[in-house]
Amino acid sequence: MSIKAFELVPAIERIKLMSDKARTQEDTKNLFDNLKKCIFVLLDRMSGYMWQKFIHRNHFVVHYTIEEKTSTSGKTVFHSDKQGHKYLAVKKPINQLKAASALNRIMVLCDNTLILLNMFDLEPIVSGAKIKGVTCFCINENPAYGNPFSVEICVALKKKQLQFYTVTEDRLVHIRDISVSEPAVALGLDGSFVCVALSSQYCMINFETAHIQDLFPFDGEQNKPLILRISREEFLLSGPSALGMFVTSDGISQRPPLQWSENLINQHQKQAIPFQGGTYLGNFDGRLFIASGKEIYSLVPVAWEKQIYRRFQQQAAFIEFSQQNFDEARELFKDGQVDVQEVISLYPKLLPTNTSFTRSIQPLHEIADINQLCRGQDSLLTDYKTFLRLYLEDIRGTKEAIGFKQEIDIALLKLYAEVNSPELIPLIAVDTGCDLKDCVDWLEKYNRYHALALLYKYHSENDKALHIWTRLVNGEIKDEAFPGLQFVIEYLSNLTDHELVWKYVDWILEKDPENGVKIFTERPPNEPQSERLRPDIVIDYLHRFPKAVITYLEFLVFQKKMEKEKYHTHLAVLYLDSVLQLMKTNNIKKEEIDIARSKLRHMLQISNLYRVQLILGKAKEQEMHAECAILYGKLEEHDKALRILVHKLKDFGGAENYCIVNSQGKDPSYRKRLFHALLSVYLDPSYEHKENLVKPAILQILPENWSVNLLSQFLNRNVRKSLNTCRTTRIELCNRAFGDSSFVRYPNGVVTHVHCAKNKHICPVTGKLFSTKRS
Repeated sequence: MSIKAFELVPAIERIKLMSDKARTQEDTKNLFDNLKKCIFVLLDRMSGYMWQKFIHRNHFVVHYTIEEKTSTSGKTVFHSDKQGHKYLAVKKPINQLKAASALNRIMVLCDNTLILLNMFDLEPIVSGAKIKGVTCFCINENPAYGNPFSVEICVALKKKQLQFYTVTEDRLVHIRDISVSEPAVALGLDGSFVCVALSSQYCMINFETAHIQDLFPFDGEQNKPLILRISREEFLLSGPSALGMFVTSDGISQRPPLQWSENLINQHQKQAIPFQGGTYLGNFDGRLFIASGKEIYSLVPVAWEKQIYRRFQQQAAFIEFSQQNFDEARELFKDGQVDVQEVISLYPKLLPTNTSFTRSIQPLHEIADINQLCRGQDSLLTDYKTFLRLYLEDIRGTKEAIGFKQEIDIALLKLYAEVNSPELIPLIAVDTGCDLKDCVDWLEKYNRYHALALLYKYHSENDKALHIWTRLVNGEIKDEAFPGLQFVIEYLSNLTDHELVWKYVDWILEKDPENGVKIFTERPPNEPQSERLRPDIVIDYLHRFPKAVITYLEFLVFQKKMEKEKYHTHLAVLYLDSVLQLMKTNNIKKEEIDIARSKLRHMLQISNLYRVQLILGKAKEQEMHAECAILYGKLEEHDKALRILVHKLKDFGGAENYCIVNSQGKDPSYRKRLFHALLSVYLDPSYEHKENLVKPAILQILPENWSVNLLSQFLNRNVRKSLNTCRTTRIELCNRAFGDSSFVRYPNGVVTHVHCAKNKHICPVTGKLFSTKRS
C-alpha cells in the first residue's frame, strides 16, 4: 500500500489573511477579487511568532502568533491571533525575512535591499539600516562578540562580496568585507565562521582572518544547496550521491555522513498532495508550513498505523457504495478520508481534463465506473449521481476538500447542469473553482447559457458574457434561468470597462430607453472619473432618446447636485417642450398634462440656475400663467406674478403661498412687502371685478399676527363709504337708484328725480294736480 508522509491541516483561515483595510471594503461582489490579490505569502516562525505578507493594492507584512494544540480527537490544530494593526507596505515581493527577537527587530530582504524594521510597529529603521544589492543573508546564532544588545549577520552581495554587520536597535554597523570568487547563493553563520554555497562550490570562511577553505563542489543545476547550522561551528550540507555531509569550521567531518533517499535535496516529487495556488513552503522550528494566496496550512506527519486503519475504512466505503448503501458509504468516505478524486473518477467525464490523477497503486476497489454498477438502469444511474451530488455538497469547503476545490466544483457544475439545478447559478457566481476549458462545452450541451455567461464573467471574459446575454434577450437562444434585460442593464452599470459599456449601450437603449439610462445613472459611487463617461458626452449621445436624456439630466440636477446652468436650462426646456407636446396631442388625458406641468413648475421653483428669460418667453406665448408667475418671481417682478395668480388664475391660496415661498430665508421686511403688494392687488380700484376681491383680501391675505390698530384707519374709511352707498341706494324711483344730489319735492311730499319732474303742477307719482295760480 501507499504510505503518505504528510497531510494538510489549516493553520490560518483565509479571512485572517485579509488586512483590516481589505476587510472594510469587503462585500459579496469583491471578496474574491481582494483574495486574488494575495499573490505572495512569506512565513517565518520564531519565538512563537508567524509573519505573513500579502498584497492588497500593495504589499504588506502582517504579524500573527500561532499556537499549536491537540484537539480532543487527537488531531493537531492551530489557533492564530493577529497582533496589532500595523502593516508594512512595500512595492516588491519579499524574498527573505528573519527576526532578531532579542532586539525586537525584523530584517526583510526585498528587491535585493535589506531593510531593518521594528518588530511591533513594522516601521523601517531609517538611520543607516538599509543595504542594497543583497542576494541573501543569515544571522549568527553563536555571536562572535557576545554583545547582548546586538545581532551579527552576514550579507551576500551581487558583486561577489560578503559583508559582515552588527545590528543594533537603530542601525546596521559595518564590520568588514570579504571577496569571493563566485556569487553566494546560500549562507550559514556560526561564531567567526561562515559556510558559503557559491554557484558550484561549498567553502568555509573565517571572517576574522579572511581565510577561505574550499570544501567540495556540487551540481547547482540538479540540486539546491542546503546549509544548516546544527551545533557550535558545525554545519550540515547537501552533498553528492544523496549524502548529508557534516562539516566543522576546520573543514573536516567528525561524524559519518547521512544516507538520504536518492535525490532527496533535488526538486523531484516524493509525495503528491493536491494544493492549488501554493506560493511558499518552509520549515519553521521543525514544522512545515505551506501557503497560498488564500490559506496557510501545516504539513503534519501522518502515523502509518492510522493510515492502515483508514485503508480498511476506505475499502469498506467502496463496498457499501457498490451495494447502493449510500448513507453508510458517505460516512465511510468521510471518516476514511478517501481522496475525493477516487470517488469522482467512477463517474465518466466529471474529473477535469487536465487532471494527473491515477487511482491508488494498490486498488481500493475493482469498480470500473458507475455504468458497470448500473447495468443500463436509468433510475439507478440517477441514484448514483444524486449520491455524488450530495456527497460533494457535504464536503465542499471542509477539511476533506482541501486541495480539491477545482475537482469538486467542476463535478458539481456538470451534475447541476445536467438536471437544471437551481444550485448551478450560486456555484458559478462566487468563488468557483470551475474553469472555462472543462465547462463551456458542457453548459452549451445542456443549454445553460446564463450560467455560461456568468462563468465567462467570473473569468473576466466580459465581452463573451455580454454576447450570450444579448442573444438571450433577442430570443436567438433560450434559458429559463436568465433574469432578463434588467439584469444586463445592472451588469453594465457596474462594469468598469467603459469601452465595453459603449459597445452595448446602443443596443440596450433601443430595447428599453427608460431603464437603459440606468447604465449611466447607477454607476458605482467610488468609480474613477472617465472621459468616456463625461456628462457632456453622455448627453450628446442620449439626444436620440428623449425620455432617457430627461432622466439623465434629472440625475445630474437632482441627485448629483451639479450646479451648471446648461444642465438646468436644458432640463427646464425639455420639461416645457414635453408639456407643449402633450397640449397639442389629441385625446390626451388632463391628468397627464397636469403631471407634466407639475414637474415643470417644481423645476422652475427649486432651481436658480436656468435661463429665466428664455423659459418665460416660451411660457408667455402659450399663456402658461402658473409657470409665468413662478418665472416673474425669479425676476423679482412680484407685482406681475401676483396679478397673474389673483386676476388670471383666481388662486388666492396660491398667491398667499407665493408670498411665503418667495420670502423664505430673507429679511422679515421682505415678507411684509410681498404681502403688501398682494393686498394692493386685491384692492386695486381699476380692476373690473374688484368687489370679488374684498373677501380674500380681508379673510385670506392678512397675516394672523397683524394688529387691529394697524388696519383701523383703512377699515374706518372703507366702512363709512360702504354704509353711505348702502343707504343711498335704498331710495328708489322708477326702479332706478337715487344717487344724484339734485332732486324735486312736490307739495304732497313726493321726492323725484329732476328729469322725472316733467310738469311741476302734476305729481308724477300720484297724478295730483296742483294750482297754477300765483298767490
